[in-house]
Amino acid sequence: MLKLYFAPGTCALATHIALAEAGADYTAERIDFKTNQQQSPEYLAINPKGRVPALVTDRGVLTENVAMLAYIAQSFPKAKLAPLDDPFAFAQVQAINSYLSSTVHVAHSHKGRGYRWATEESSFADMKKTLPKSMGAVFALLEQKMLKGPWMMGETYTICDPYLFTLTGWLEGDGVDIATLPKVADHFKRMKDRPAVQKALAEEKM
Repeated sequence: MLKLYFAPGTCALATHIALAEAGADYTAERIDFKTNQQQSPEYLAINPKGRVPALVTDRGVLTENVAMLAYIAQSFPKAKLAPLDDPFAFAQVQAINSYLSSTVHVAHSHKGRGYRWATEESSFADMKKTLPKSMGAVFALLEQKMLKGPWMMGETYTICDPYLFTLTGWLEGDGVDIATLPKVADHFKRMKDRPAVQKALAEEKM
């Protein structure tokens, strides 16, 4: 049994969806950011980073979506969530997910996590003001150069897709009109129709 620690509205949704896609035996436990539960001694004993997601396995705790998504794909090969028999293709999947994690997510974080990079209130305001431009730019690259369609890697659904779906869900709040990104918009709609996505979303609302 795997145990996923998540908070609604966070990047943990990507791993949550992948677990559902894989047909994994898992439980999901909500971490309440409003009460700062992620900084509680109990949770820090699980994930010293004080962030979500965290995935408890029989061999220990995994953190970081890129690692967890790869772990799920490799642990449940019958689900075919990654091209495990092709090292180059698998590296391409990892490259996409690394970009989503290190560039797209970081751009979004300038909206409410400016204190990670600055201390002046004026800096926070400037980060928020430039957010539509910065998020628009990284998603324009996804739209024009990286999203092959209908899925991220082409005809085959992979662990890239729940990650892209999760970050796409942040666009409206970041001031980016998804209508300017037709391929991304189509992908987002297509993802909403998947039973695993509906399952994960329902579990995160409980």
